[in-house]
Amino acid sequence: MQAFIDYCSQNYMQIFDLLIGHVQLTVMAILIAIIIGVPLGIFITYFKPSKKPIMALANIIQAIPSMALLGFMIPLLGIGTKPAIVMVILYSLLPIIKNTVTGLDNINGETLEAAKGIGLNKFQVLYKVQIPLAAPVIMAGVRVSAVSSVGLMTLAAFIGADGLGYLVYAGIRTVNNAQILAGAIPACLLALLIDYIFSILERLVTPKSFQLSKPRSKMKGILDKVVIVISCLALAASFVYTGLAKTNGSQVIRIGSMDFTEQEILNYMLKYYIEGNTDIDVEQSLSLGSSSIVLDAVRTGSIDMYVEYRGTIYGNVLGNEPNGNVDEVYNTVKEQMKEQYDLNVLDSLGFNNTYTLAIRKDTAEQYHIKTISDLCKVSQQLTFSPTLMFMEREDCWVGLQKAYPIHFKQTVPIDGAPRYTALMNNECDVIDAYSTDGLLKKFDLQVLEDDKNFFLPYHAIPIVNNTIVDEYPEVVDLINQLQNYLNDDVMVELNYQVDELNKKTSDVAKQFLIENKLINE
Repeated sequence: MQAFIDYCSQNYMQIFDLLIGHVQLTVMAILIAIIIGVPLGIFITYFKPSKKPIMALANIIQAIPSMALLGFMIPLLGIGTKPAIVMVILYSLLPIIKNTVTGLDNINGETLEAAKGIGLNKFQVLYKVQIPLAAPVIMAGVRVSAVSSVGLMTLAAFIGADGLGYLVYAGIRTVNNAQILAGAIPACLLALLIDYIFSILERLVTPKSFQLSKPRSKMKGILDKVVIVISCLALAASFVYTGLAKTNGSQVIRIGSMDFTEQEILNYMLKYYIEGNTDIDVEQSLSLGSSSIVLDAVRTGSIDMYVEYRGTIYGNVLGNEPNGNVDEVYNTVKEQMKEQYDLNVLDSLGFNNTYTLAIRKDTAEQYHIKTISDLCKVSQQLTFSPTLMFMEREDCWVGLQKAYPIHFKQTVPIDGAPRYTALMNNECDVIDAYSTDGLLKKFDLQVLEDDKNFFLPYHAIPIVNNTIVDEYPEVVDLINQLQNYLNDDVMVELNYQVDELNKKTSDVAKQFLIENKLINE
């Protein structure tokens, strides 16, 4: 509990900013879902032939995994808020449509006949009789959608949008429970608050003669209205706050990153380095997910640059066979990225974050393992927990099995930092890792030697679009100088400060630049 309190006291402004972003995204998604869902429910109530196809489509959307839906939308909408809002809208439609239809269909037929009998036309029957009678059922669907939207919006962090999900996933990645709680607790409170606000709205839109509960006192009625007014004012103020916080700089470049510690450190490093030595402002898109997502973002123009790794581009993106020749890999990557994607590859940043396999030191001592070849001799007695990406790639597990006679007793893929937790809890025996991971130092693991030199060189290389090269050549010159200050040991230490010492990635990056006199304090 003390760790959580300390984290919140040190990072309250970040938590506040992410909370505001989460509220804004959630409210926008809910309002648009209501505007679409309720009329759609009314439409299919009156035009029965449309009911089955529309409800079937809504059910199909609900069944699509949320991460898959985000992946489908990134090529169409890019990264950031748009795909996040669209995803939540699509998932929110089913309860709203279904409850609207149910509420309207369950109205007593005699009531409708009586309404027609007194001379009301179809439209008047709808808004004077049907909607008021169906309001409690419709609002129940809206409340369900509103509450679930808060949780769904945490996924926005994966595609560079604001939201409390950033804290949750960053905490999982660095095994920082305090950071996880700093994102999860405000999200839970926000869900409860939204449910309460919509319960008030439900009472306000439902005629008093149709309310099942006891009539509320005049004071409670006034209190309900005050809560609604305060909520609206707070929401409006949040948009003003966000607008004032945006940069007014005329020159802006956008830098993205993948979803692990090193990438965030490099992202902040580039931001502070560029802003500290030029008049250019940098917009960040942090933790966008896997390499393929970030590459799509720079190809579609959602971002202008990001840091990639040679081996990933050479093997996974360009589809070349494994090659241990560093210079040949770099030249091939530079030429083919320009030819196939019209993107530019800058000089290496000075360190090689290659893949490796890691085990606990007690396992290494028990089985006398120092190399991957040593591991092969006893692999049938051990459990392997790699990341999902490692399992699928030709330059990782697929090719590793061809290079080494390795056959594990069991293979249980686990994404991100939780595989380190599983390893330390003896739930697995071997994991894949990046050679500069700070968690390797944090958990004091044994890194195995790749004695057959299977893994490609994964030197960090900035990938930039033509806008950077043509309009901001000074940025290219600055970035190319970083290789004089970074190396494998330096990167391990920077990652360790975040993963073990719980420092912020922004602070670690800035302090490194200051210590090396690359920016002023």
